[in-house]
Amino acid sequence: MSGARAPGTRWSQAVTEHSHALELEPGVFTFDDPRQIAESLKRSAERSRRRKVEPFRSAMSMLTFYINRAGRKLPRRDRERLERAKDELRVLYGRPRRERPRSAGH
Repeated sequence: MSGARAPGTRWSQAVTEHSHALELEPGVFTFDDPRQIAESLKRSAERSRRRKVEPFRSAMSMLTFYINRAGRKLPRRDRERLERAKDELRVLYGRPRRERPRSAGH
């Protein structure tokens, strides 16, 4: 990825469009099943020859980057599905799930 970007583009958009860190399966973040998202990210991370960290960190970074890039525009339901995908990714790599705080009223 070169340092130059078109006027008016955000750095995050440039990274998403031009980064070669991981070649992701098309539509991976739109899959309904969190496990399917995690499995796809795991495959992409393990196939990549350009990543600079271990596959788990690479896959988790891509998922976190996507969530953060969407920001407040990401509907709550989608955010929750992607957060569950993080837990599935942890399980696939033999790491413990992260405990989620209970929502008010539950």
